[in-house]
Amino acid sequence: MSESIGLGIAGFPFETSADFFKWVELCEAGDVDSIWTSDRLVSEAMNLEPLALMAVLAGATDRLQFGMNVVVLPFRDPLILAKQCATIDFLSDGRLIPAFGVGSVAIPEWSATGRSPQGRGKQVDEMLEIMSLLWQGERVTYDGSYYQYSNAQIAPVPVRQPLPLWIGGSSKAAIRRTVGLGNGWLAGIQSPAQIKPVVAAIKAEGLRINRPIDDDHYGAGIGFRFGSWDEPVVQDQVARLDRFPELDSAKSYLAVGNAEEILETLATYREAGISKFVLRPIGTSSADIMNQTEKLINEVIPAVHQK
Repeated sequence: MSESIGLGIAGFPFETSADFFKWVELCEAGDVDSIWTSDRLVSEAMNLEPLALMAVLAGATDRLQFGMNVVVLPFRDPLILAKQCATIDFLSDGRLIPAFGVGSVAIPEWSATGRSPQGRGKQVDEMLEIMSLLWQGERVTYDGSYYQYSNAQIAPVPVRQPLPLWIGGSSKAAIRRTVGLGNGWLAGIQSPAQIKPVVAAIKAEGLRINRPIDDDHYGAGIGFRFGSWDEPVVQDQVARLDRFPELDSAKSYLAVGNAEEILETLATYREAGISKFVLRPIGTSSADIMNQTEKLINEVIPAVHQK
């Protein structure tokens, strides 16, 4: 099983766009596997739209992969989204990692757009089926409860066949969706103790239908900081995470300390079945995030990527 470390951002933790691109250049020059961004369409805080960002990264980098953590499908159109993903993957020579989910009932996009989250699981299943067929270059005729198409086809198709398809969520429906339609799983805001039974359930379902997920296709996002737990920026993160009732322990979700302590936290996720670590730098400024990323590249990534 191969392991990899990617870097993620939630929101836009940089002072300027120039600072962001300096950070991307640092990731590209280092041994960072990938860059990930979360999806938030409605927000007072600054958030980049994932597909637009992936397109920019395709032109701004030569090596890095990039993914979404995760795009909430019910607010997208499957034909347009399939075309966007295929275009980005084609122009980046196969570096896109699409990751999708149904979306929590608590996110503000539902009320902001006048939509109901009811039935979103069935809607997402239809979307994933349609997109998977389009990515294979097939002419798609589809008569579903939510979508109807007649001889729809896209070109170009993704370079990678099949295109990696990562699914988020931990419900029974999400587990079924991951195994039946996807080929990777990305954890949400969950501790290793919460992740372990989900990974086990996905593997059991894969054996049941003879469609196993590769061991290196299980990912989790983790906040990290070289520093101490009593720093205000870390305490602020803990306070935010404590608002998530589904998270059993904010501290178990973060990797804080020196390189050895951060690696020890990653080991607990590894024991839970995670092999792709998406680490989000906890910082106070663009310069601080650059410093945190440099330390990760120099002190943590070599220990993981050389395994």
